[in-house]
Amino acid sequence: MNPLESKVLDEDGSEVVLKDVLAGKWTVLYVYPRDNTPGCTTEAKEFTELLPEFEELGFQVIGVSKDSVESHRKFKEKHGLKVKLLSDPDAGLIKALGAWGRKKRYGKEYEGVIRSTFIFDPNGEIVWKKINVRAKGHAAKVLEEAKKLVGSP
Repeated sequence: MNPLESKVLDEDGSEVVLKDVLAGKWTVLYVYPRDNTPGCTTEAKEFTELLPEFEELGFQVIGVSKDSVESHRKFKEKHGLKVKLLSDPDAGLIKALGAWGRKKRYGKEYEGVIRSTFIFDPNGEIVWKKINVRAKGHAAKVLEEAKKLVGSP
């Protein structure tokens, strides 16, 4: 399935299509496993800290996970997050992006969300992606890629 056609829930709980969310803007879309877990909190805080720099370059930054709209609201309030968060309860978008697969924790294998980041150009094309990233310091690396893509020093 084309990720652009994927339906997700926005922060108001309304169903939206990804291409409408992208709205012809440069977009960083980061996929993360779960609200309020240590790595996901670190990543969301770092993207929030760097949000003014992304916006100066003309980018919007959006996080997406399987968590509910209510969970996202509490996550944002608790940590003062400024990034937009989308809910993908059935993981349709996450799977369409290739950010779903086999994982291993404590010796057990299972299927789940693979922390990943995608940069979309204003035409909705994925122009950069990184699958299976480490949370700490990742937002700064994505900012460097964003600068390269728009030709900013």
